Amino acid sequence: MIIREETPEDASAVRKVVEAAFARTAEADLVEALRDAGDGVMSLVAEVGGELAGHILFSKLQAPDRCIALAPVSVTPSRQNQGIGSMLIREGLARAKRDGWQAVFLLGEPEYYRRFGFSVEAAAKFETEYPKAYFMARALVGRALEERAGAVVYAPPFQALG
Repeated sequence: MIIREETPEDASAVRKVVEAAFARTAEADLVEALRDAGDGVMSLVAEVGGELAGHILFSKLQAPDRCIALAPVSVTPSRQNQGIGSMLIREGLARAKRDGWQAVFLLGEPEYYRRFGFSVEAAAKFETEYPKAYFMARALVGRALEERAGAVVYAPPFQALG
């Protein structure tokens, strides 16, 4: 398996992976809207046997400063439960830290994302419109989350997701 940056030529294959992973188009529309708006900061793909099997996107947050959102993580159904999503997340977090991002926020299943250092507790003092039981964060730099509070404001394309 190869994990690499998404290229413009990957766009249609990424859309297929995201649609297949979620069995609907909303998340694929979100990926395209974030890409088109210039709000994506990192888009990685997992390639297995020359075919795209997974995708992950990190996007800008309007607040807090120097923090990003992870969403969505997509793996083709026939390739799920093989560690592809985990590898994409670990690689993405390593690159985000290297690139100087302070923290990552996400909305997801706590049982899954805890293994990557995310916690509901780390995000507890931040305001969000999303269900707090699934709203998580992870600091990439020291005490980056301990020194902050306030609203987490996602890029405008997230509003269309509903």
